[in-house]
Amino acid sequence: MSYTPVTQPPMDLLTLQRVMSAAVTQPLTRDEGMRARTPDGRSMTAVANSFIAPNSRLTAFERLEIYNRQYWFRVLGALAEDFPAVRAVVGSERFKLISVAYLTEHPSRSFTLRNLGSRFPKWLAAHPEQTGRRHKLVVDVAHIEWAFVEAFDSAEREPLTLGQIAVLDGDSRLALQPHMQLLALSFPVDDLVLELHKRQKRQATEAGIEIEEQHEKPIELPRLRSRATWVAAHRVDLSVYYRRLGREEFRVLSGIHHGMTLAQSIEAGFIDSTVPSKRQAQRIQEWFATWAELGWICAPELESLIKS
Repeated sequence: MSYTPVTQPPMDLLTLQRVMSAAVTQPLTRDEGMRARTPDGRSMTAVANSFIAPNSRLTAFERLEIYNRQYWFRVLGALAEDFPAVRAVVGSERFKLISVAYLTEHPSRSFTLRNLGSRFPKWLAAHPEQTGRRHKLVVDVAHIEWAFVEAFDSAEREPLTLGQIAVLDGDSRLALQPHMQLLALSFPVDDLVLELHKRQKRQATEAGIEIEEQHEKPIELPRLRSRATWVAAHRVDLSVYYRRLGREEFRVLSGIHHGMTLAQSIEAGFIDSTVPSKRQAQRIQEWFATWAELGWICAPELESLIKS
C-alpha cells in the first residue's frame, strides 16, 4: 500500500484538535461504522488523510474509525448507566436512538462524563417525538434519575440546628443543602425508579452495561395515573434518598431555595391551600423539626450576602 504525502500546509494545533473532535463525535452509521461523509458533505476519507497517516494494516479512514467508535461506545454507555430506568421504560433500541439524538445536539463538553446527562431531562421534555405516548412519564423518570446524580456528589454545608432556626424571624433568609433536589412531577414515579434501579443492579455484570446487548423491549409498567407529585432527593451518609412532600411543604422549600425570606416562603407555601389556618403553624413546626433532623437547612453563602 502506497501513501501519497499530504501536500497541503500542516494544521496548527487548534485546527487539528477541532478537525479531530468533529470527526470523532460524528454519529456512527446504523451498523456502527464511521460515516462516509461529514454533515457538510465532505469525504471522510479525505478528512482522515488530511491529518492521519495509514500504516501497514489500516488506512487513515480505518484508524480514525477506531476513535469514532470508541467515543460513541463510551458516551452511550455512560448515559445508559446514569438513566437505566429511562432505558427500561422506552426499551433499549429506542433509548439508543434517543441517546444519539441527544448527544449529537449536546456532545460531551466536560473533562468528566459525570456531566454528560445534565441537559438530558430538559432535552427530553422539549422532544416529545422521541419518547412516544409515555412522554410525560419518561421525562419524570429522567428528572428523578438526574436528581440522583446531583444529590449523590453535590456539595454539603454545615446545617443549622433547630435551635438556630428557632431564633430566626420573618425577614431571615435561609438556604437548602446544595445536594438537595426538589422535583415537581406529573406521575408518582419515584418508587418505580427505585425498583428499576434495584433490578438493574441485580442484572449488572462487572463489565457494566453492554450497549450491543440483545434488544430489550419496554418493560410492562404498573398502572400509573397522572397525579401531581412532589419529591425531595437528598443525601445522608453517602446514600441518596427520595422523600415525598406535600404541595405546601414543597412550596415553602422552593421559596427558601429561590432566596425568599422566611415569611415570604411560608406565605407562598399556603397560597390556595386547603390546610386550615389553625393547622398551618403546627405543620410549619413539624416541617422544620424534620428538616433540621435531616440537615436540609443551612445559612446562605457569605458571597450572596455581600452587596455589589
